[in-house]
Amino acid sequence: MSNLTKENLDKLPIASPTSEHSAGSHGSRTPSLHQPALSRRSSMSAGNPLSLKHVDTSQIGIPVVTPRKERPGHKRSLTGSYFPAQKGIVSMENEWPIGDETTWKTALKSLDIDKENPQDVANTVVRHVTTSLARQAGNMDTLAAYQATALSVRDQLLERWNETAIYHTAKAPKRIYYLSIEWLIGRSLDNAVLNLGMRNTYEDATTKLGFDLLNEERDAGLGNGGLGRLAACYIDSMATLNLPGWGYGLRYNYGIFKQLISSTGEQLEAPDPWLDRENPWEIGRLDVSYPIRFYGRVESVPNSDKALWSGGMECLAVAYDTPIPGYNTKNCANIRLWTAKPVQAGNYEASVAASSEVENITRVLYPNDNMYAGKKLRIMQQYLWVSASLQDILRRFTKLDLPWTELPDYVCIQMNDTHPTLAIPELMRILMDEEEIDYNTAWSITTKVFAYTNHTVLPEALERWQVDLFESLLPRHLQIIYRINYDFLGAIAKRWPGDMERIRRMSIIEEGTPKYVRMAYLAIVASFKINGVAELHSQLLQATIFKDFVEFKGRDSFTNVTNGITPRRWLLQCNPQFAALITHTLGNDHWLTHLKTLKTLLPMAENEEFRKAFVAIKMENKRRLADLIEAELGIQLNIESVFMTQIKRLHEYKRQTLNLFGVIYRYLRIKQASPEERKKITKHTAIFAGKAAPGYYIAKLVIRLINNVAKVVNNDPDVGDILKVVFIPDYSVSIAEVLVPASDVSVQISTAGTEASGTSNMKLALNGALLLGTVDGANVEIAEDAGEDQSFLFGHLTEQVEGVRFSNSYQPTPLEQRSSELQDVFRAIESGTFGDGGIYEPLLKTVYEHDYYLVSNDFGSYLSAEKLMDECFADRTEWTKKSIITAFNMGDFSSDRSVQDYADGIWSVEPCEVPEKPLV
Repeated sequence: MSNLTKENLDKLPIASPTSEHSAGSHGSRTPSLHQPALSRRSSMSAGNPLSLKHVDTSQIGIPVVTPRKERPGHKRSLTGSYFPAQKGIVSMENEWPIGDETTWKTALKSLDIDKENPQDVANTVVRHVTTSLARQAGNMDTLAAYQATALSVRDQLLERWNETAIYHTAKAPKRIYYLSIEWLIGRSLDNAVLNLGMRNTYEDATTKLGFDLLNEERDAGLGNGGLGRLAACYIDSMATLNLPGWGYGLRYNYGIFKQLISSTGEQLEAPDPWLDRENPWEIGRLDVSYPIRFYGRVESVPNSDKALWSGGMECLAVAYDTPIPGYNTKNCANIRLWTAKPVQAGNYEASVAASSEVENITRVLYPNDNMYAGKKLRIMQQYLWVSASLQDILRRFTKLDLPWTELPDYVCIQMNDTHPTLAIPELMRILMDEEEIDYNTAWSITTKVFAYTNHTVLPEALERWQVDLFESLLPRHLQIIYRINYDFLGAIAKRWPGDMERIRRMSIIEEGTPKYVRMAYLAIVASFKINGVAELHSQLLQATIFKDFVEFKGRDSFTNVTNGITPRRWLLQCNPQFAALITHTLGNDHWLTHLKTLKTLLPMAENEEFRKAFVAIKMENKRRLADLIEAELGIQLNIESVFMTQIKRLHEYKRQTLNLFGVIYRYLRIKQASPEERKKITKHTAIFAGKAAPGYYIAKLVIRLINNVAKVVNNDPDVGDILKVVFIPDYSVSIAEVLVPASDVSVQISTAGTEASGTSNMKLALNGALLLGTVDGANVEIAEDAGEDQSFLFGHLTEQVEGVRFSNSYQPTPLEQRSSELQDVFRAIESGTFGDGGIYEPLLKTVYEHDYYLVSNDFGSYLSAEKLMDECFADRTEWTKKSIITAFNMGDFSSDRSVQDYADGIWSVEPCEVPEKPLV
């Protein structure tokens, strides 16, 4: 520990509110799918695909396929390389694409700024104020200030973006394409300037300009929960690790919903029009569009595997790009999002009608799929997204002028859960119907391109769609899926003759009325690698819901990649004072890209001065959260209390109920205690945040009960500040950035065997929160790394759950026998202590009758774990030591490690670092 010098330790910073931390391709050379055409045939202008010129309406919908080598080349936009793709070529002298090379290079050089000079940065901001926004110094507001600053930062991103695109096109490495229906990227400004290494410069520049930007940026409405946040962490790590990768998703006009709380405590859903003002981080690519077809008819071509899909409704998927910078590297990744646009052609009234249906496709994230119309819209979303993404990916591959059999050597597509599974039959369709490749060859290519990440062990959560929906919307894809299933079931029958039950279990088509397509099964059958996201989760997948497929494909096809989080956002950005303390103590910030370095700081748990600094920072973070909650919700918190945080979407298996019933039990004990006894009770602040799906009645009842318990507890003079309950509405990445560093305890209490991994547990632990949790998901690995002495584990184990469930359903005992403490809680609810008890009858009934998620069975164990936690919290020195030990043992939970695991074990993708000297 040479860096842990006495000199460093003598200068440890003590937290304060003001602490800062350091921190054209030639058309003839480039055949392309990337053209503004219907059915890959040009019936529109070769210019802007959204403008109507000369259209032969009689030809619309007729799928006449132009041979790939004769198709127009992709017309250069801001994306990609100026140069033709030639593998291995880095320097391309004498190939300047347009105009005078010297003039161009002189102009490009004039755009350079000194990234450490606040005046240079201020110049770019002011230029955007006066030109991009057409404002003046005397006509400024905070929104304009934010937008001008964001546009200035985007300039720096685009410089890296273009250099990355040029270099990767020239080197032609194998690329990874990450398909995720959600991208929960949060706010971009602070993250961008941190990764660019320009945070201090921009702070100085904007301060001198008089700008306060803290509250003007909205969270992008592109995701809802852990799935989207994981994708955002991964694209950050791909860029940081210099891996040539892009993300693909959908550009929703409205996010999941804005969560409001009514006067009676109920969740209300309001639209989240996050795009109602211009998003400065995206670049619209109106020249990057692809034709998408729905409905229609299919005609087989005799003596071939090819078919013609024609008619129906056609629309365009138009691209919007969001550059994602890597940390401490010139590499810049990209998230390309698609929005649906109608084709402006043909009959006016028909065009208006079609426009409405088309524009609905990307209008809202996760339309309510309780109804047929919602299910149909979900499939349309998924198909538009994967079809456009595949066309874009294949367009890039065709620049290489290689045979299709080499596609897997240059392209790997990672499917983030089952949502992108339609990409499998879509790639088959393109290869067979448009490239005229036979089925067996197409299948061989396809099964070497796709890898599938599963995020659930709950069979009911595996995505499936009705066959009649497929038949209507995507008739050709249903044919292909049936062919895949026919061959697959034939292979099963050959291996296990006469085992009809196995065939029924494993069939991609679930027989019944109605029939369903099992998307997870299709993903498994077509993927060369299937992974879970925590060691326990991956073991459960192989032993339970996918056991048959493990026997069929072999264990080598199944693996594990434990999830991770980016330390740049989840420590450097959200907890800058703690990050500064780490950097100061180590003497460098190498840990930001090598998180395991934190382990060398473990001796600091025994250093008194370090502990004082750590506690000061934690208290400042708690004070910041308390001030926010008081300002927004009118609830005063005692920052000396233990802050217990459960932040995740509302679901029965995540068991916010267990936490809430524990709060009520604590409240009843306080009410029964004498004034002297109350002085000995550990002060608690229970913090909840998360959204319930609009159609999830039980989850919404939980939110209502939390809020009504909070009203009673927080206003009871007998309780005072011994116990406070807070539900923070409209949970988002930005709210998490305040909650995470302020938390003392990470509440992770899912029923054992139900949580795939979790990532809030990693974020909280990295910031020093101790784990109160079940032996589930990534909790297992966190407790192993931090040490079980730093964790408070409880509850039935995974292998015990099924037996307890059986007893609850078929050999039921009264609730009082299962848990007398919980019976007391239920009586308080039913008696009207927290409002009309009858309202919560359906919620309580889930525990009384079957208790599928073992709330009553684990309640006593939960209370015992809480008691141990309280006893530990009473010794603040010991608690602080445990917090420090937990934080510095979290090095294995970096998304950099996760992405490197994918790159080495699944993707076979090598780094391709952009050199300091650009190609142009």
